Amino acid sequence: MNAALAVIGATFAVALLLGIRARSGRQMNLAEWAVGGRRFGAILVFLLLVGEIYTTFTFLGASGWAYGRGAPAFYILCYGAVAYIMSYWLAPAIWRYARDHDLVSQPDFFVQKYRSRALGTLVALVGVVALIPYLVLQLKGLGIIVSEASFGAVSPTMAIWIGVAGVVGYVMISGIHGSAWTAVIKDILILGVAIFLGLYLPAKLHGGFGPMFARIEAAAPGFLTLPARGQSASWFASTVLLTALGFYLWPHTFGSIYSAKSGDAFRKNAVVMPLYQLVMLFVFFVGFAAKLAVPGLEGTDADLALLRVSVATFDPWLVGLIGAAGVLTALVPGSMILMAAGTIVAKNVWRSGRSPADPAVARLAKLLVPVVAAVALWFTLRGGDSIVALLLMGYSLVTQLAPALLFSLLPRNPLTATGAIAGLLAGVATVAAVTLGGSNFATLMPWAPSAIQDLNVGFAALLINVTVAWLVSLGTGSRGPDYS
Repeated sequence: MNAALAVIGATFAVALLLGIRARSGRQMNLAEWAVGGRRFGAILVFLLLVGEIYTTFTFLGASGWAYGRGAPAFYILCYGAVAYIMSYWLAPAIWRYARDHDLVSQPDFFVQKYRSRALGTLVALVGVVALIPYLVLQLKGLGIIVSEASFGAVSPTMAIWIGVAGVVGYVMISGIHGSAWTAVIKDILILGVAIFLGLYLPAKLHGGFGPMFARIEAAAPGFLTLPARGQSASWFASTVLLTALGFYLWPHTFGSIYSAKSGDAFRKNAVVMPLYQLVMLFVFFVGFAAKLAVPGLEGTDADLALLRVSVATFDPWLVGLIGAAGVLTALVPGSMILMAAGTIVAKNVWRSGRSPADPAVARLAKLLVPVVAAVALWFTLRGGDSIVALLLMGYSLVTQLAPALLFSLLPRNPLTATGAIAGLLAGVATVAAVTLGGSNFATLMPWAPSAIQDLNVGFAALLINVTVAWLVSLGTGSRGPDYS
């Protein structure tokens, strides 16, 4: 066993031990397992949200896009900051309603707001379908990180199997408590690793930030600016808006809002987390530093940039520490995704309408965790798109929940349950048709100006969603339910 693999293995073992011991002294009913009994304070909420937001996407996808795409990668920096600002008002309103109505899953919110189990079931299905590519993203990242950081001692497939087995075990035992305490180690490690790499590599490999960017511009003119077509300014703006709206609509992130003991926890975090988003800059710097240091990574191989430059630069023990941080960026969000998916299927699909206090629902939610993991594992081992592409596909789906959510928070909701269902179906159908057909605005409207052709197709689906929801609501009632 080399030094890198030993460090990764030890960190993985400590994370699993923490995750399992987090259950100690607690009776794991569904509310305790899924939302921590609504007792998490501001610091634990911060660690939990950061734990599920800063994932393998941050570790590999952001650096890979900086390496392979250049300036378009900066959309990642923007949408998080916008979403955190929105959360100052959005998250406390969701938390308060969930507390008052004893909600434990994302679909519960829509069922209660619209008095429609049909809408709740549809939201559940959309959420689970969107979570699968997000979980695949984590598993793909886990395999890449362990294989590369261990200098090939462990294959990506073996790493994925071991990681899935470990995370399924502690999720079934400890639920959200295990995820929260594992996130403590993960956040400390990823913060230290990202800042160190982002400062050290540009200085070591290029003599500083200025010389690094000058060399990149000389080698690839225009790489550091948005292109005139494709991922242009209109793509950038529409993608930032789409992903910011969908940021808290991932079922596991939405459910994490329920875990706080007060709405002030989110207001405090909304002040701090836009600053924490600056950590992403250091990840970009790693990708830029690798651009000329380890050339030739094309397509999905660009996701390897951070690890390849680390392996070429550092001693094995330090590469192991970097790999250990990356492993935790997969385990923490992966655990939250598994828990959210199990809860949603058990509570809102299989046993729709049952009380969260029903022990049978809690048992079923836990038993579904390995089932969801197996489905994601199947898709992961089949291969697929790059890490960022997987995330953007999931975002296009979950953002279709935004109209029904935002309108439901108004004093007078203009949408009916039927309108919300119709809009959601129209938006999801648009995303599915475009994604499966490999289309975009450029192919659908070749006659349109480039600013229109470059719009994110998920953004167009959102506009169709709102239009259909509004029109159907006008035809099915003068106003939607108002149960706030």
